[in-house]
Amino acid sequence: MGLVSGLEHIVRFEEPLSQHTWLRLGGTASYFAEPTTPEELSTLVRRCREQDTPVRLLGHGSNVLVRDEGFQGVVVHLGAPAFCEIRVEKNMLSVGGGTSLTHTISSAVREGLAGLETLVGIPGSVGAALHGNSGRQHADIGQYTHAAVTMTRTGEIIRRKREDLQFAYRQSSLNELVILGAEFQLESEDPVVLTKRMQELWIVAKSKQPAGDQVAGRIFRNPHGILAADLIDQAGLKGTSVGAAQVSERNANYVVAHPGATVDDVLTLIGQMRTKVASELDIELETDIEVW
Repeated sequence: MGLVSGLEHIVRFEEPLSQHTWLRLGGTASYFAEPTTPEELSTLVRRCREQDTPVRLLGHGSNVLVRDEGFQGVVVHLGAPAFCEIRVEKNMLSVGGGTSLTHTISSAVREGLAGLETLVGIPGSVGAALHGNSGRQHADIGQYTHAAVTMTRTGEIIRRKREDLQFAYRQSSLNELVILGAEFQLESEDPVVLTKRMQELWIVAKSKQPAGDQVAGRIFRNPHGILAADLIDQAGLKGTSVGAAQVSERNANYVVAHPGATVDDVLTLIGQMRTKVASELDIELETDIEVW
């Protein structure tokens, strides 16, 4: 049986991944799948394993840079309604892994559930946020996670309880192929008060990111509680360019891809940033962006 036999309605071939990532760069995926049900996803995952075909999940593409060679395998995107549901039961918020973190936060606030609003302004899907334990200095998504539903590389669905989960700075034990969904234990609070807090936090978060009309991506993790942006700035790199890729003038931990920028421009610039911070400040920066 062919890899996509019976699944042709959810698969596209040679899909430009630049259309699905924030930096708008890179090559194509041999197969780009958007399953409509967990069953379709499981079937595809099992076939990939049986036929030794590489498979990767792509959320909202905010932390992914695709090389010009593209990805020779299956890229899965969970954008269908079955993977983006939000349900509320008392203080528990159940969310599909494909749901945007922004939509999840606004839904929680509207329902009068506090906690996740501290993450406002962080892009990406809930699944990606859980995988990398997205957060800010004093809060992360892991501390609110009650349970998670995952799919293994054999297509098996597993529910993992809180006691089975581990979260640390920008990492978690959720390393299965797919995070299908999660349950968040939150606290009740006045929606009006929550909305005001979220709006204030959103303004602060946006003030520290490149302008909305710029194509940009966040590059490094913050080492040892220090802001990577401050280190890059101290190394005198703010505004530095390679080709049409530039270190953001507003936040030095972002690279802006101006029209005409190439993947090599961005990778070369990232290399320069790491090298100069290491040589001048003796700190090794670890990339937050995934390079495919």
